Amino acid sequence: MTSTITIDGKTVPFTEGQTIMDAALAAKVYIPHLCHDPEFKPHGSCKLCVVEANGRNVTSCTMPASPDMVVINDTPELNEDRRALVQMLFVEGNHICPACEATGNCQLQAAGYYLRMQSPHFMHFYPPRRVDASHPDIFLDLNRCILCELCVRASRDIDKKNVFGISGRGIDSHLVVNSESGRLGDTDMAVTDKAAHVCPTGAILIKRKGYTVPIGQRIFDQKTLREFHLEQQKRVESEDGPDGG
Repeated sequence: MTSTITIDGKTVPFTEGQTIMDAALAAKVYIPHLCHDPEFKPHGSCKLCVVEANGRNVTSCTMPASPDMVVINDTPELNEDRRALVQMLFVEGNHICPACEATGNCQLQAAGYYLRMQSPHFMHFYPPRRVDASHPDIFLDLNRCILCELCVRASRDIDKKNVFGISGRGIDSHLVVNSESGRLGDTDMAVTDKAAHVCPTGAILIKRKGYTVPIGQRIFDQKTLREFHLEQQKRVESEDGPDGG
């Protein structure tokens, strides 16, 4: 059974079980996000997708759509909050875009452009985070990690390997590798694993691939984050088929 919600005055259909984000993306209504991927169970960690639903701020990737719900998404106030969140993500890690191998392919960088971020605004933390080059094919740089948990979910739910996890709380939260040594090279992770390809930043990189696509010809040199996410949703829907699987 199909019902509707409104997003910024536009009527958007949804089916039972869909979230606000699901319904929005299916209707080509873009809500900025970083930790959401239509292939995985929603997580709500980045908070970039917060919208106002019936007068209350909620994460659109986890909030179920309900009949006649009124959603406000694209406002100066919400976009200012999103810009501040992206700025905080930049200063909490060491994101030096011009020198990063992922530049042009980084969703965090693209979010900064999309939200018209002019500067990091806040004081940089410059946290000491480790780099792990122990794996023969995969490079792990925790300086770029934004704790979206996409690699955690991919390794657990798709690859069935549980290579990654999150340890600590609050400001001490960090990505860990589930091996006795804590090194990626001592896991059974393969370069073909889903977890090797879902990172939205440059925290997980495939070795010997960094500049095979020149700067200027990369994903976000050609399209906006909005276009990328709408195409991602369309691809997943196409793979699922008309019956959803």
